[in-house]
Amino acid sequence: MHCFGIYSNHSIPFTFVPGHLFMNLPFFYTENIDTASKDMVLNEDNSRHVVGVLRMNTGGQMHLTDGKGHLLTAVITDPNKKKCRVSITGIQQTAPPERKTAIGISLVKNPVRFEWFLEKATEIGITAFFPLLCARTEKQRFRPDRMKNILVSALLQSRQTWLPVLHEPVKFEKIVAQQEFDQKFIAHCTEDNKQNLSSGLINPLHSQLLLIGPEGDFTTGEIALALQHQFVAVGLGETRLRTETAGLVAAVLLQQQQVHTNAS
Repeated sequence: MHCFGIYSNHSIPFTFVPGHLFMNLPFFYTENIDTASKDMVLNEDNSRHVVGVLRMNTGGQMHLTDGKGHLLTAVITDPNKKKCRVSITGIQQTAPPERKTAIGISLVKNPVRFEWFLEKATEIGITAFFPLLCARTEKQRFRPDRMKNILVSALLQSRQTWLPVLHEPVKFEKIVAQQEFDQKFIAHCTEDNKQNLSSGLINPLHSQLLLIGPEGDFTTGEIALALQHQFVAVGLGETRLRTETAGLVAAVLLQQQQVHTNAS
């Protein structure tokens, strides 16, 4: 548990708190937050939702985040449907995730399925995504703006304050060569020696990267290359899963260890 530390910022309370400790107020994302300002104007989309949909009026309270750990408490001072003005009454700096958990997952032909995975894995708490270009990846158009909107929506739904990092699509050969993560796993469908991805395999004190292949699975050459770069081959269960389902199972298993650690 992280300690509370209160600071003064132009008479606005500034508090460092764990990310889950905040009131159940309407919650909105705003990309750029000036923590030195006492008030701000919401963008048109947020203004329309606050005033037109939620029917909030002067004095109504809300929370705002920039996806970088800031959590603002704000009060409406001018309920304009296009430029709603709010006064900042409190700023909290929420604790970042205790460890990095990233999933590298092949792009799929149907973008809706990939977007579904991004949404659910964000809600679960994965901190970074690497869209993979593998030998058997079926090409699709990568739409970063749309996918970021999906991440933001999932962030707000799950009431988190740290937006996951969505990387540009990366070739398989490049992702296996990076050195950012302490533990690296590759999930594949071949019958070679594999370990079950479980809490006994995942070190909660380390960062993890797990790779999920396309519908046709990784090639034998890709698997061999990953093993040469100290990836550990793992299985995700007894059944053969779609790419996005495998990604979600991996997300749950990675975060389950975090839950067990926090509970102990």
